[in-house]
Amino acid sequence: MVGMTKKNTIFWLCIFLLPNLLGFLIFIAIPIASSLVVSFTDWDLVGSINFTGLDNYIRLMGDSEFWIALRNTFFFILGYIPLVMIFGLLCALLLNKKMKFRAFFRATYFLPVITSWVAVSLVWKWLYNPNFGLINYFLSLIGITGPEWLNDPNTAMIGIILTSAWKDIGFVMVLFLGGLQNISPTYYEAASIDGASKIRELWSITIPLLAPTTFFVTIISLINSFQVFDQVMIMTEGGPGGSTTVLVQNIYNYAFRYYEMGYASAMSWILFLIIFIVTLVQMKFQSKGVN
Repeated sequence: MVGMTKKNTIFWLCIFLLPNLLGFLIFIAIPIASSLVVSFTDWDLVGSINFTGLDNYIRLMGDSEFWIALRNTFFFILGYIPLVMIFGLLCALLLNKKMKFRAFFRATYFLPVITSWVAVSLVWKWLYNPNFGLINYFLSLIGITGPEWLNDPNTAMIGIILTSAWKDIGFVMVLFLGGLQNISPTYYEAASIDGASKIRELWSITIPLLAPTTFFVTIISLINSFQVFDQVMIMTEGGPGGSTTVLVQNIYNYAFRYYEMGYASAMSWILFLIIFIVTLVQMKFQSKGVN
């Protein structure tokens, strides 16, 4: 700024940044640091705080509930990410073409994303109902006896995966649409002159040039899926028989039902480390193919 010394410029920059800095410290940095400290204690939310060292972390290693929740979380991720990526890309490819009512269809596919998890979960819970749900009704029309869905340990997590993918496909679709619109039409014109088929264009032009978008979508989907919680709590509460209990729900149970804040904080930090390591590994392997 004209007429201002370097010292004055730094002073006013600090003044303007102060609200954001205070918000970051109060709502992010201090709670994170506090949870790390609490993870080494036996704090029960109301009583005194006693330092217990690594006891919470050692206890986690022998806790069967923790390992079951971890296994269920990975099962969710393995089912959710391929579904949301494949169908998100297919929707983006379809709605990137010139067609009537394209804006309407894009908005329609995106609607589930802005719908609350409570509404979505309750509707799908009704759809999955084995007695009067629409899914089993339509299956019965073609002679198939539908499963018990959320009441059966073998299908409950599958039901949650399908619901989650249905809600998030619109979000992934929008990201892929952005990536598709950044691809220059000259590539397709050149491929057309060379006589390339549409499938060939997809494999040789679209998918390679979408690599940065695919990389970003994978990272975001992976982090979100590790934090799956709302739909599980509403649709199954972790049941039946713990078949849908996930890590975040386990953390919630120990923090606000059993009042073991120290143990819940230790689980939170283990979850953070898992997400951090998986993301680093993913970045290491995928960044080689991303330009």
